[in-house]
Amino acid sequence: MAERIHLHPVAPKPKQIFVLADHLAEGSVLMIPTDSQYALVCDYQNKKGMDRIRAIRRMDKNDHLTVMCHSLEHASVFAVLNDTAFKLIRRLIPGPYTFILPATREVPRLLMHPKKRTVGIRVPDDAVCRKMTEALGRPVLAITAKLPDVEFGSPDSPDREMYLSRFDRLVDLIADTEQPLQAMETTMLDLTGDTPVLMREGLGMEKLTEILALEGLELT
Repeated sequence: MAERIHLHPVAPKPKQIFVLADHLAEGSVLMIPTDSQYALVCDYQNKKGMDRIRAIRRMDKNDHLTVMCHSLEHASVFAVLNDTAFKLIRRLIPGPYTFILPATREVPRLLMHPKKRTVGIRVPDDAVCRKMTEALGRPVLAITAKLPDVEFGSPDSPDREMYLSRFDRLVDLIADTEQPLQAMETTMLDLTGDTPVLMREGLGMEKLTEILALEGLELT
């Protein structure tokens, strides 16, 4: 049975944040809230944790895993940012966006798309996420916490407690901010070229539209 920690969504106690970071450093898989949906996370260097998350999500090798960072500086260690990507990302983060970018040599092979050699990058606008990755001192692997073909196994579940309980025997710790579940996912952008490509429409579209207009850019 997973350990359950209750945190304040805006001002989590430092001691609780260090508990999350310690669990990650010790190889645990966590379920945590983000600025969009709950996510399954582990230390990005934790291969066994990655394998567990892939098994939970029934993912194949072509599915992107996301590197969750706490700042643009942090993200730039793991992704190559061209001028367009840099201008957009610095205006959009922290926020509910996933950016697909060329991976640097710092990114483990298992986190990259096997053919495109790209990586997903997130800098969420969520106190628990940001403080946890900062305390850990390195990024975490993150992906939406959902169970294919399982009743109440999706973040848009009408029963919050039933949804969280589905992961009790699958993860080591659940961080619970006792907030309503979020049905929408992040907006996903492919920034590997000079023109941003909208891969998935989700949260934050209004802000994205405003920033694109300011930068004189259009989505394809």
